[in-house]
Amino acid sequence: MLIARAAVTFAAVLLSATLVQAADTKPAIVFDTGGKFDKSFNEGVANGAERFKKETGIAPIEFEVTNDTQFEQAHRRFAQRGSDLIIGVGFDQGVPVEAVTKEFPAVHFTIIDAVVKQPNVQSVLFKEQEGSFLVGKYANPNIEVIQNMTGTTPAAWNDPARGGELAKGQFDRGVDVIYAAAGGTGIGVYQMGKDAGKLAIGVDSNQNYLQPGTMLTSMVKRVDLAAYNSLMAEKAGTWQPGISVLGLKEGGVDWAVDQYNENLITQEMKTKVEQAKRDIIDGKIKVQDYMEANTCSS
Repeated sequence: MLIARAAVTFAAVLLSATLVQAADTKPAIVFDTGGKFDKSFNEGVANGAERFKKETGIAPIEFEVTNDTQFEQAHRRFAQRGSDLIIGVGFDQGVPVEAVTKEFPAVHFTIIDAVVKQPNVQSVLFKEQEGSFLVGKYANPNIEVIQNMTGTTPAAWNDPARGGELAKGQFDRGVDVIYAAAGGTGIGVYQMGKDAGKLAIGVDSNQNYLQPGTMLTSMVKRVDLAAYNSLMAEKAGTWQPGISVLGLKEGGVDWAVDQYNENLITQEMKTKVEQAKRDIIDGKIKVQDYMEANTCSS
């Protein structure tokens, strides 16, 4: 009987220690417009948070905004409620995050896809141009590129109907493949590609599975890794402010080949893309940053 009681007491101590360890950090995530399960940018971050949860037992508190006016309020509320790390997803959160960080200098903030120069902010950027180079390639110097914007407001990231409409117009003009860099709006593009028997390229997350047979590939942007690393660093006490830029060399971007698109990708294509990847990493190919180029020219 004494042994049984001792065992119970010991188990209770272990449980108490586990709970204390699991409570040593209280992270939060503010998702971009488009929803947590947008099958793209937000969902990539959610996957990183889920990995963190499985490994640590800590579930980050989450908030999905319905409009961009809620960003600042969400960050402030999490800071007021004791979150020690708040992750903001998307460049639209730059201004709101900067405003709140000044009010809560002891709270750590990580923002993905934007730069906020404050002593308690970690800014994570990606060399999307390197991943986009791989999926767009440079096999045909005479190619004609047609571009359409889905909109100028945050709602433009979550409008599959608009994506399908624009994709149909482009396919009707003779386009062979569409690269849809528009978050959840891309879902409509991929469906139209399937309906038209044409090809599409996914973005941010591996979206090859959405329309097997017509998804040529996806430009993978490891926002899941950015979120996971930030969460783990906060838990370990090693989180650092500053700016980090993740490209091919750092494993921040890549292209996706799997069972859903393997019949569309020949060995010759793989060889050429992997060679281009090595050349970019080695500095033999320098891919222009569109944003940097436009900033310099303005």
